[in-house]
Amino acid sequence: MIKLLSHLSYLELASPDVEASVRFYEEQVGLRVQSRANGKVYLRSWGDYYNYSLVIAEGAEPALNVMAWRTSNPEALDEAAKRVEDAGVTGEWIAEGHGHGRSYRFTGPWGHTMELFWDVEKYEAPEELKSIFPDRPEKRTSHAVGPRQLDHVTVASSDVRAFTEWYRDVLGFRIMAYTTLDEAPVTVFGVITTNEKSHDLGVVLDSSDRPGRVNHFAFWVDSREELLQAADVLMENGTDIEYGPSIHGVGEQSFLYFREPSGMRVEWNTGGYRNYVPDWEPGEWKPSTGSNSIYRNGAMPMSMTESFPPDPGKPTATEEGIVPGTEEAILNPYAVQGRG
Repeated sequence: MIKLLSHLSYLELASPDVEASVRFYEEQVGLRVQSRANGKVYLRSWGDYYNYSLVIAEGAEPALNVMAWRTSNPEALDEAAKRVEDAGVTGEWIAEGHGHGRSYRFTGPWGHTMELFWDVEKYEAPEELKSIFPDRPEKRTSHAVGPRQLDHVTVASSDVRAFTEWYRDVLGFRIMAYTTLDEAPVTVFGVITTNEKSHDLGVVLDSSDRPGRVNHFAFWVDSREELLQAADVLMENGTDIEYGPSIHGVGEQSFLYFREPSGMRVEWNTGGYRNYVPDWEPGEWKPSTGSNSIYRNGAMPMSMTESFPPDPGKPTATEEGIVPGTEEAILNPYAVQGRG
């Protein structure tokens, strides 16, 4: 089996107020607008090797429109499309995208739209932004906490294990870890990856009637000190911290969550392990073992269970088939002091 996908390349998000979201990403996150086209705004981090990694499009509510991966080579693009079709999902070929060549776009079994491509425009910095370091696409940002790059996206699904197994079997993701409730054999979280990171795609359990929802996405900063400085910058500019800073047990990354003006959840992320084991067996975590917060000295706020677009009628976590008395644990398995 050839390696199909190399890495997460960009995300396209919907926002009911595009300009408010763009200002936030520029002023508080430290991204830079690279271009505007087709009614969308394309932003980049200073460490992006391609022209952009985040696209903001007009939408009635916050949502994930597209998550895009670059394949490992030209042949892998055709092979990936074939495997998706063989799995019973019909996608479409797009002759050319903004800043990249032909692509294959499909919507997976749980409603998330994914785009795959190989040919891409490499970023060429203008003279005033060129770095003295040959391997950097441009100078390190002068913003206090501008991230180096996009890191991962975490979506919502009605069946965590089936979701991870489908993306493993069809597109070659490695399954890295699961979190199962202490109270019942219900898997509430899973992480998968296309490379050596602990994950570039996560999935939380969801019982919403709205398919294709997203829980959050994350940017990478180079150090925990930068992440802590980011918390200062956000709070000094009127943005509340939703959760963190702390360290996840799963993946061992330092984290910090906050919201942008549309309501979309954003994460700062750094650290964590690298894993090159080709036959890795996913670890089995529980909330009580620190899957969410390795220190096990707090409780995750209920707001973290919200996914997007919002569904006021249903919680993020599923209640189907749950052992009586475990409903609260399913809704927020980290609500108990000492779990996260």
